[in-house]
Amino acid sequence: MEVKATAKYMRISAQKVRKIVDAVKGKPAEAGLNALKFMPQKSAGVLEKILRSAIANADQNADMDVDSLMIKNIIVDQGPMLKRFRARARGRGSRILKRSSHITVIVAEKAS
Repeated sequence: MEVKATAKYMRISAQKVRKIVDAVKGKPAEAGLNALKFMPQKSAGVLEKILRSAIANADQNADMDVDSLMIKNIIVDQGPMLKRFRARARGRGSRILKRSSHITVIVAEKAS
């Protein structure tokens, strides 16, 4: 059985989160948490929070053994962009895209 946790409209680019995803995908949940804890990127902190939520969901709702959980998949989709303008030379303006992302973490029990 698998359990998931989703965070939507996170104010970080999906491209930045995807760099971190490969480091923890397929690992045991505890090892993934330890790896994310010591990464300096902002996206590592965001992923750690969502992973903790998925582990809590597995413990509370599905009565799964927390020690035997593995990170099955992490899906990072692009969310809506906030469009802003910045003043430039000669009365012009340039667009600034503030990107967001939707992150889903799926955990499942190891096949023993």
